[in-house]
Amino acid sequence: MKPVIEIRAIKKTYHVGEIGVHALRGVDLVVHGGEFLAIMGASGSGKSTLMNLIGCLDEPTSGAYFLDGADVSRLSKNEYADIRNQKIGFVFQGFNLLPRTSALENVELPLFYDRTRRIRDPRSAAEEALEQVGLSDRMDHVPSQLSGGQQQRVAIARALVNRPSILLADEPTGNLDSRTSVDVMSVFQDLNGKGMTILIVTHEEDISRYSKRIIKMRDGHILGDEPVKKRLDARSVLKTIRTEEEEEEE
Repeated sequence: MKPVIEIRAIKKTYHVGEIGVHALRGVDLVVHGGEFLAIMGASGSGKSTLMNLIGCLDEPTSGAYFLDGADVSRLSKNEYADIRNQKIGFVFQGFNLLPRTSALENVELPLFYDRTRRIRDPRSAAEEALEQVGLSDRMDHVPSQLSGGQQQRVAIARALVNRPSILLADEPTGNLDSRTSVDVMSVFQDLNGKGMTILIVTHEEDISRYSKRIIKMRDGHILGDEPVKKRLDARSVLKTIRTEEEEEEE
């Protein structure tokens, strides 16, 4: 089966004045459709740089990146933007929602930047995306009327509205409490169960155990690449949390 993501000997060097900072030092990575990866590492390990390169938000200094078999380095600027808008959805730690705009309008926003107009009815697509993340009853609410977990669900819906094949999430539970983090991971597991390829960056060991495969990075290198043993099921964990909360109330 052809990989959806194939990275070969990628290096990324940032220049601060005359000093070169080596963020990635020859990384190789292959991801097939339907996988769920967690990329882990300390600050400065290169994990976010790798995510930005996979998401076409940055370009490598050297090496090759193939997305669905296409050599990304050979694409024009417009093709580069189109592939980013059509194939990849992004979820960020800080939600990045417009504060005075409804959940529905926040989710619609990326469709206005799609030059191809693949999706003819933005409103229907946004409604469908919000339904996918369980927020069909919160479409008219602005972010301040939503909990942190609900805001992150809106952000996930916004990432889904272009119907991408790959979802990238950078520290998606970084601003959330433990219970809400599990709730968000249940959304990712549901999406992955329907065939979506998902990559998350996280520094939290317990969050990584909701994925199927863990990539460990340090100093710009991949040190480990292993399947998850004793994978956590978010729905089961949520059920346990609810039971414990009910017992405490009694």
